[in-house]
Amino acid sequence: MQSPLFEQANLEVQVEQRFALQNPQMLRVHLGGDVLAVKGAMVAYQGSIRFDHEKAGSVSKMFKKVVTGEDVSLMRVSGEGEVFFASAAGFVFLVQLDGDGISFNARNLLAFDSSIEWDIQRVQGAGMLSGGLFNTTLQGTGTAAIHTVGQPVVLDCSTQPTYVDVQACVGWSANLVPQVVSSMNVRSMVRGGSGEAFQYAFHGRGFVIVQPSEWSTPSTGGGGGFSLGGLLDG
Repeated sequence: MQSPLFEQANLEVQVEQRFALQNPQMLRVHLGGDVLAVKGAMVAYQGSIRFDHEKAGSVSKMFKKVVTGEDVSLMRVSGEGEVFFASAAGFVFLVQLDGDGISFNARNLLAFDSSIEWDIQRVQGAGMLSGGLFNTTLQGTGTAAIHTVGQPVVLDCSTQPTYVDVQACVGWSANLVPQVVSSMNVRSMVRGGSGEAFQYAFHGRGFVIVQPSEWSTPSTGGGGGFSLGGLLDG
């Protein structure tokens, strides 16, 4: 059988690294220890692999998931073999943590080493008008994989204040403490708004990752709300 489909660029990569890019839009993980991945991110696997729902791990974290609406629905992937992850053909990037931390929008997470600690943090200054804004923080040592809608840009926040649309913000270095600011004014609100109501404001040593696309705001308003189903989901 002959086809450009079988060219080397489309064949499975053979590398020794645990986390590797199969191509710019697909992650390949060679299991040698458990991996936590966003539910629904697995697109293929080879070998003897098991997928289990990953509970929050603590009552505090469980209630944060329910009340904030930060939808970190994770599964634990274990066994022997290779697993392929992807999400909506987004571009995949690997981040190596060496005892430091990074904060991500949960929608941009793909998978990470189970040795990495994760938690949900409220963004300072995000009140009810903005719907409440929360991010997922990863801390420790290991590899994390994220995906972005389009090719992202990484901005240095140390030289001048940097403002990023909250729906286009992928993540930032955990040492930064962003504020939520509003560009709305009364005249703009009366006329229907500008479409650019809230931004994260960063200034300090660190970086922020921005994708060239904005996530749509959930119909619930993005601020969560108590859900018995979410509580039972853990």
